[in-house]
Amino acid sequence: MGKRYQAAFLGLISITANAWSLENNYSGSGIVVEGAAKVKTENLFSCATGRSRLSPVGTKEAESKEFTVPAEVNYYKQYFATDLYNQCSGVAPSSLKDVNLATVPVVDIDQEGEVVTGYIFADNYFELYINGKLVAVDPVPFTPFNSSVVKFRVNKPYDIAVKAVDWEENSGEGTESNRGVQSHPGDGGFIASFSDGTTTSSKWHAQTFYTAPIYDLGCVKERGEERSSSDCAESPKDPGAQIYSLHWNIPENWKVDNKYLSWPFATEYTERQIGVDNKNAYMNFRDQFYGSGAKFIWSKNIVLDNLVLLRYRVE
Repeated sequence: MGKRYQAAFLGLISITANAWSLENNYSGSGIVVEGAAKVKTENLFSCATGRSRLSPVGTKEAESKEFTVPAEVNYYKQYFATDLYNQCSGVAPSSLKDVNLATVPVVDIDQEGEVVTGYIFADNYFELYINGKLVAVDPVPFTPFNSSVVKFRVNKPYDIAVKAVDWEENSGEGTESNRGVQSHPGDGGFIASFSDGTTTSSKWHAQTFYTAPIYDLGCVKERGEERSSSDCAESPKDPGAQIYSLHWNIPENWKVDNKYLSWPFATEYTERQIGVDNKNAYMNFRDQFYGSGAKFIWSKNIVLDNLVLLRYRVE
């Protein structure tokens, strides 16, 4: 092939590779996938004593990559956090004084370290890692809302990493049935306090890795490491609107590598914004959460960002 024709051929490849981004007015670092996911697991969890939303797990493919939605999780019973409040397991204390903390198992990070107790409420799901070691996962991936208590033994300084997931009923679309709408975007939120004085706040770092639903890809803005969907509509312009999702590859060492402490700072949200005033799993332990100084945190968009990784170093 002559150089002139080779250059033209390579140019055609480049144009084809970028056609998706140009056609859809998106030139960011995420990978765009159109439509719903292929459901691999219909439902991770069913509440034996009440109603629970379906918690499906699916996959979406693009550019020779496969993404698990809403997230790839370690949802195994041996990792389940101890229930602080969980109506599905019959644990429903009215306050912390009714909780026997002595029964909470201690996960050893450092055998000679301090035992730290943590109180966690997630909308909807969390995985907690300390110095890269999995300490606990949320036993209820979606609903009904629950809260958890954990203990771990560690020396300072130490690194906290959290995989926080806003689950979805409509796999790969970031939506759920709500307020009479079958495809209503949900919202996230995460709050935690620890007995060594550590609390969630805007000093933590947050990065999104799965954003949906997106109806106009031109609304997503990136500046440095910030991936912002704050300008995106949270409902379709018409019932037949096409849904897109954005995905980013998760770094293997995100739980411990200090370079991920350069992620954007987390955004704080009020209790009213998260909507917890009618949730006993939170309100019965409000002193342990907001009362301790902890704040609800997430990325800049609690509605569209469905998989958010959090990092914080405790000195």
